[in-house]
Amino acid sequence: MPKPCRPSLSVVLLTILTACSVSESGKSLSKSVASPFSWSSESSSPAKEKRYQEEVASYTAAYVRATARDTDVERFRKGLMEIATKRGIPDWENHPATYYGIGQGLRKAGLEDVEYETFKKNLAGDDYAKIQDIDKGYQGRFYSDDREN
Repeated sequence: MPKPCRPSLSVVLLTILTACSVSESGKSLSKSVASPFSWSSESSSPAKEKRYQEEVASYTAAYVRATARDTDVERFRKGLMEIATKRGIPDWENHPATYYGIGQGLRKAGLEDVEYETFKKNLAGDDYAKIQDIDKGYQGRFYSDDREN
């Protein structure tokens, strides 16, 4: 008589973990789809932008230090996207606070001269406004303060 077929413990655990992962992905997706609609007033507050910029600066400094300045720009951008999503910043690639924060982080990491210019060029490309925002952040300025003036 053949043995009854029972799933192994590893198959059961894999199924549970996959279900949890799909569930978390769905939650994350629903948050990112809903976030543009909550952007208008709450997300654009100066205090929220300042916290976002500070988190981007900390992330940038840590990333540059950890990668010994051999930066994978796409991986770096993915980290920025995760911060922006968490903070409810839907258009992070075009938000000046992102680039001010990057500038502050590059300064914290000790980048200067050619290293600084190279990193800035890799992130901003030829976008003059983004280049200026990185420079302003490097000087220690905050987007929320500049916006109010």
